Amino acid sequence: MATIHVDVVSAEESIFSGEAKFVALPGENGELGILPGHTPLITRIKPGSVRIETANGGEEFVFVAGGILEVQPNCVTVLSDTAIRGKDLDEEKANKARAAAEEAIKNAKSDLDIAKAQSELAVMAAQIAALRKFRQKR
Repeated sequence: MATIHVDVVSAEESIFSGEAKFVALPGENGELGILPGHTPLITRIKPGSVRIETANGGEEFVFVAGGILEVQPNCVTVLSDTAIRGKDLDEEKANKARAAAEEAIKNAKSDLDIAKAQSELAVMAAQIAALRKFRQKR
């Protein structure tokens, strides 16, 4: 079966690099599925989970806090400021961050403060959802 090379990169490190049969991730306008030979594409992605069906039949999950996706016929690149391997997600830490964001919304003194807190809350909610999805697959 044909494969496509996939790189998932955060600002700090390469999270995943390898061959895959299929990649699914949250595009700006909905869920995207990418197979080898996909039409070239550049788009923004929303916070959520990237699911990679590896060439050997396994699955990798990576949480991304948004970013950019580039698709070429033989290569998929996901660039994100924050990317965390599914196995490294910490539910307690994410729940604390979500609670802090909710508190920040309550105490916001300007529209900018509200927007920042709402953005952080959306990312934390997506991270918790990705963690639950990752646990269901295990």
